[in-house]
Amino acid sequence: MAPEKDSNGLDNYAFALEGRFCELPDAKTEDDLDSSEDGDKLAYCVTDVPPWYLCIILGIQHCLTAFGGIIAIPLILSQGLCLQHDGLTQSHLISTIFFVSGICTLLQVTFGIRLPILQGGTFTLLAPSMAMLSMPEWQCPAWTQNASLVNSTSPEFTDVWQSRMRALQGSIMLGSLFQVFVGFSGLIGLFMRFIGPLTIAPTISLIGLSLFDSAGTSAGNHWGISTMTTALIILFSQYLRHIPVPFPTYSKDKKLHTSRVYVFQILPVLLGITLSWLICYILTNCNVLPADPNLYGHLARTDLKGDVMSRAPWFSFPYPGQWGVPTVSLAGVVGILAGVISSMIESVGDYHACARLSGAPPPPKHAINRGIGIEGIGCLLAGAWGTGNGTTSYSENVGALGITKVGSRMVIVASGVLMVVMGVFGKVGAVFTTIPSPVIGGMFMVMFGVISAAGVSNLQYANMNSSRNIFIFGFSMFSGLVIPNWILKNPKAIDTGVVEVDQVLLVLLTTSMFVGGFFGFILDNTIPGSKHERGILAWNKAHEDDSCNTLESREVYNLPFGISSYLSSSSWLRYIPFCPPGEKSGADTRSLESKPKQPLAGHPEPAQIIIGVSL
Repeated sequence: MAPEKDSNGLDNYAFALEGRFCELPDAKTEDDLDSSEDGDKLAYCVTDVPPWYLCIILGIQHCLTAFGGIIAIPLILSQGLCLQHDGLTQSHLISTIFFVSGICTLLQVTFGIRLPILQGGTFTLLAPSMAMLSMPEWQCPAWTQNASLVNSTSPEFTDVWQSRMRALQGSIMLGSLFQVFVGFSGLIGLFMRFIGPLTIAPTISLIGLSLFDSAGTSAGNHWGISTMTTALIILFSQYLRHIPVPFPTYSKDKKLHTSRVYVFQILPVLLGITLSWLICYILTNCNVLPADPNLYGHLARTDLKGDVMSRAPWFSFPYPGQWGVPTVSLAGVVGILAGVISSMIESVGDYHACARLSGAPPPPKHAINRGIGIEGIGCLLAGAWGTGNGTTSYSENVGALGITKVGSRMVIVASGVLMVVMGVFGKVGAVFTTIPSPVIGGMFMVMFGVISAAGVSNLQYANMNSSRNIFIFGFSMFSGLVIPNWILKNPKAIDTGVVEVDQVLLVLLTTSMFVGGFFGFILDNTIPGSKHERGILAWNKAHEDDSCNTLESREVYNLPFGISSYLSSSSWLRYIPFCPPGEKSGADTRSLESKPKQPLAGHPEPAQIIIGVSL
């Protein structure tokens, strides 16, 4: 896409020189649009390659965005594994989940859906895991609940938690095989012909809305700090995004001159978190925040997990089977399958949201098949490495795309590499444990709101003047909030007499996006309505109108390293569900490959963007 000039004459929205603009999908461009609509344009699209320093900085921002969810999973899981009083083992679990999340992210961006979507631990598998560990045979011995009686180096204690971890590993690995089959067999792509905007909209929206309790709990630990974090992110991403920051630059042609960098647009989340983190650090050193754990605001201190820094090893290389040979629990497998189903539904919604927010064409069916299949492989790897969890697409990082307006997948590649590094270098990962909970809560307030709005935006394809559509969307949304809330308050209400069935129903009915998406899917496909009224015609035109065979779509979703060309040369391979279809014209592909990439000349020096973030 050719670079454009905005109203103030700058060639690049993120930098004052060269770059590439990318409009969000379905954005209408007219000659009379004012300059305020430049905010809908992306600084970098999916296939763009930002400068290396920008990839690193934005990669760190995505790691920070996902950090709250990734770090919470092993800490919560440690309760069921009898590890409440073994901080060192908890740090090993944290390093392992970071390491595996990085590997799965690289696999997903390279061979999966190929969108800038980050992979990490999933809360949909946490509920069945905790349900399995709460069974009588896996309940923790009483002595493990007493810190004075726990010797973390004793063989007896090691066997207690590792036996539970091995059973959890085997259940996750078997459950993940189902996701691998569904993805690579094309069943998900087959289902997509029945999934329209009235199914996707409540599914995506409820991803954000269902997390309000998590955001409120974290933010409520200190509303002053969380409000400050939210206000800073809003200030940077909305009010100051059009304001360039001058930086001194030296080049051979212009010698010493000033370049204008749109730091606030590209790094709003990182700037907001960093400033709030710094303020909490100052308040902690000045003893403004209370040191008494019973007082309000104590969780805003930055020294609560200082022992993790001192005890974490410098180098810790996770490997498969590090806790022993996995075992299998039938009840665990059935419960994990329920979580896997919910995770797949959530991921399909994330793919569409990510495509919209990153300026990519709608994902074709073969890309969705690969994405789901690679996520299944990611869960298989997570089980083998022993994270006690699986992997899924991270909704909060999809929300970050809508705020930063940087949709390059190279940024997510950088995030994947950084997470692998964090998993290998224990001290690096331990540093992030000092981020106060209220700062994370303030970030969630913004991120989850963007995700919810991205879901609602899918309704633009449907006729929302129709009472039918209003009923389906309203009922699906309301049911997705009411039913899980009631089940969580009354978990014993589900009693079929079969424990495995109870676990499946409990997990499904407490997953908001599954409940809302299920009702939206059933009602939209059973209540009479024309395809135009349902939005199917507009939806198919935008999502399935031969989009997989366009130059733009092939550039985004085709496999790398010439794999797609090789597969297209074999007539029978083109019919495999996860393989790209044959190209319409070889000349088009040759012209696409021979087209020179837009140079990124004139970007500021690496020190400039780093100085801007530091300031």
